[in-house]
Amino acid sequence: MTPQSDEDEVWRQIVASFNDTAERDSADQPWPDSENLPPEPTRRVVRPPEEPEPAGRGPYAEPPGHGVEAGDPGDEDEGHYEPPPPPPLPKLDLPTKLAWVALFGGPAYLLVAAMASWQMEGWALFTAVAAFIGGFVALVVRMGDGPPNDSGWDDGAVL
Repeated sequence: MTPQSDEDEVWRQIVASFNDTAERDSADQPWPDSENLPPEPTRRVVRPPEEPEPAGRGPYAEPPGHGVEAGDPGDEDEGHYEPPPPPPLPKLDLPTKLAWVALFGGPAYLLVAAMASWQMEGWALFTAVAAFIGGFVALVVRMGDGPPNDSGWDDGAVL
């Protein structure tokens, strides 16, 4: 027999025995002892103390002078977080501004011209597409491939 016919015969046997029951019953299967559970797990009962501790004396009490006192103006802001204002955006130079205008201006002109059913000349169409491609290329070229100049010597996280 060829190796291909042996493989075909094995597949035929697998398909023929697909709906057959297993030879051994599941009760005959060995079960590892590590999987057995104890008859009844032990339960731990936690009861509250019989005498409640005075306020501010428990294990989780804050030292005096810490925390929110009654009448403190921060009472209503419990859990409210207000993030600091974001840093200002960097100032862009003229070539970068022109690249952004070209990137969005070319497709915007084409969209407005198509929506208004304007007759577009060949040179205007070429200029809009060239502006889009030129703006994209200018931004990618000016992006650079290194870290920013002000990133420091290690460029790592600040804790």
